Amino acid sequence: MTASWSLFASGLSEMHFTVAIVGRPNVGKSTLFNRLVGRRHALVDDSPGVTRDRREGEAALGPLRFTVIDTAGLVEAAPDSLEARMLEQTHLAAEAADVSLLMIDGRAGVTPDDRYFAAAMRKLGRSVILVVNKCEGKAGQDGLFDAYSLGMGDPVAVSAEHGQGMSELYDALEPYGGALEATDQEEAADKPLQLAIVGRPNAGKSTLLNRLVGEERTVTGPEPGITRDAIAVAWSYKGRAIKLVDTAGMRRRAKVVARLEQMSVTDTLRVIRMAEFVLLLLDADMALERQDLSIARLVVEEGRGLIIVINKWDMVARGRRALLKCIDQRLADSLPQNRGVPVVPLSALHGEGVDKLLPKVFKTYETWNKRVSTGRLNRWLEGVVAAHPPPMAGGRRIKLRYMTQIKARPPTFALFVSRPKALPDAYQRYLVNQLRDAFKLDGVPIRLLLRVGKNPYAPDR
Repeated sequence: MTASWSLFASGLSEMHFTVAIVGRPNVGKSTLFNRLVGRRHALVDDSPGVTRDRREGEAALGPLRFTVIDTAGLVEAAPDSLEARMLEQTHLAAEAADVSLLMIDGRAGVTPDDRYFAAAMRKLGRSVILVVNKCEGKAGQDGLFDAYSLGMGDPVAVSAEHGQGMSELYDALEPYGGALEATDQEEAADKPLQLAIVGRPNAGKSTLLNRLVGEERTVTGPEPGITRDAIAVAWSYKGRAIKLVDTAGMRRRAKVVARLEQMSVTDTLRVIRMAEFVLLLLDADMALERQDLSIARLVVEEGRGLIIVINKWDMVARGRRALLKCIDQRLADSLPQNRGVPVVPLSALHGEGVDKLLPKVFKTYETWNKRVSTGRLNRWLEGVVAAHPPPMAGGRRIKLRYMTQIKARPPTFALFVSRPKALPDAYQRYLVNQLRDAFKLDGVPIRLLLRVGKNPYAPDR
């Protein structure tokens, strides 16, 4: 998340509310405070206990405007000590706030101090959102899963230092912001869909962009490699804002030797990682060759939505049905982790089939954003395990104890298993396919993350 959140929020009139950031020392509370207020207002250092007083600032996150309070690290302390007075200030801040962000360190995992203060926050009876910091990369994943054991609902994964997870934090805080003005609701919903067009050189990417926006916004021609930089065009489809990005053609790595082309390919890879959805454009005469499949795998691995677009469909005089069937089979064989990728044949030059593209994008976009409640997931899990139990391993049955969705975009699920490493890949694929069928998740990546442990919401016995 970039600083544009703060710019987006300026001037919006929304009900003010107060957020307190609490947690044990050195988990990144002041770093998040600085991120939210938009400047380095609080001192930050690796040594614990830098913050001692409550510090307030005016924060902006998307269209939300609120007062944020940075607090001293929660520590157990002897009466009449400095630490005890610091702790009292933290309790006062949490009691006064509309909602508190209880922050833990994803890299360190859940510590005894985290458990102690999670219990203390529950006793206050105030609203609490669990935030797991330092979740950039893979280092914080274990701590993110551990956070479920605190029994405080779905944690929000962020990296305060790098600005990651601010969109998810906004989603968690938005209900506390009061009712938006109708115009603000529309503006918040009007965040442009990031849609990238990628593919091999001369597949017709720029022609498709021009066809969609209705004017010659990019240079086109029969020569391959005309587009070198990623070209972004602001556009609107039926009232929905779209940021449409045309990219340079991507050839196989072995053929990319010129420095300028290498830079263009690097730029295209950056666009894919920044996009929400990717239109992979194929030439009908050379559909789904090895390079196309490599690009498709990259898009799926990045968790982006994928639409296969077969261009120059007007050049296919016969055998259209057989060609579509062949492409569907190659996708099924090469991208089994993303079953049901939509395929749209069209002619960017003549307009045939172009009207079907955006409806398919938005239908798949809804699936990519879908959330399934924890209750429905666990009722489903009981059924699929009863129908097809997991195999034995070392003479003992592997137990699937609990499942929850930890994020959307793409749908990502955490499955708590007695022995994660022993659960075969084939059984994991069975679960993913059953998820697709039960909750209509075809056409988007699904991530299933295995975690050891019991049901974190089950009462202690």
